[in-house]
Amino acid sequence: MKKSEYNVPHTQVRGEPMQSPEDVAAMLHLKACGWGTKRIADEPGISRNTVKRYLRQGGWAPYASPKRSKSLEGLEEWLKARFLQHAGNAAVVLQDLQLEHGLTVSLRTVERACAPLRQALAAEAKATVRFETPPGKQLQIDFGSRHITIDGESVKVFLFVATLGYSRRHYVHAFRHERQSAWFAGLEGAFRHFGGVPEQVLLDNARALVDHHNAATREVVFNERLAAFARYWGFRPLACAP
Repeated sequence: MKKSEYNVPHTQVRGEPMQSPEDVAAMLHLKACGWGTKRIADEPGISRNTVKRYLRQGGWAPYASPKRSKSLEGLEEWLKARFLQHAGNAAVVLQDLQLEHGLTVSLRTVERACAPLRQALAAEAKATVRFETPPGKQLQIDFGSRHITIDGESVKVFLFVATLGYSRRHYVHAFRHERQSAWFAGLEGAFRHFGGVPEQVLLDNARALVDHHNAATREVVFNERLAAFARYWGFRPLACAP
């Protein structure tokens, strides 16, 4: 290893030079060849402590950023719940923060606070196997909710979401509630939108639709009106595992 290999300037942090990933890889290689820390440090002209630190951590890593003041301290659990509810949309989390807690912070502040949650969300998405069915086989339905501002007033809106099991195409309808009538209206809207009725409709165990679901035996008792609705449209209702 020649000194000319170290002509790249290093960033000075905490009084100690930051080495490049290539420099650190060279240190690890020389250590594996039997070089001592003093001999390795003499080549690029750095301290033995710097070499020891990189060898101890087993590779290159950036310095941790200095901790900033926590304007969202105490809201960790609330942030986690809202971040997951809004599928990682920090801008919507920021809106909820202003509406529900009266806090005015920057979007960047929310993004920094949610950064670990975003990594976990991405890892979970990679580890999830999407459940697919043949064309026309199944429609999956559920409700979600959002707070929106209408004429200066915060209003909770319930969103009926229908997803085709094969193509993953979506149909969404907004309601002011998620009572049984909203479920039925949402389904009828989905049938019209997709131009047909699937063989199965997979639904959650909402009280408006399921009277009883035994988690052990998987015995399901559907609401009588849902059963009649399903017979009329010609689909078979299925309930998710509790």
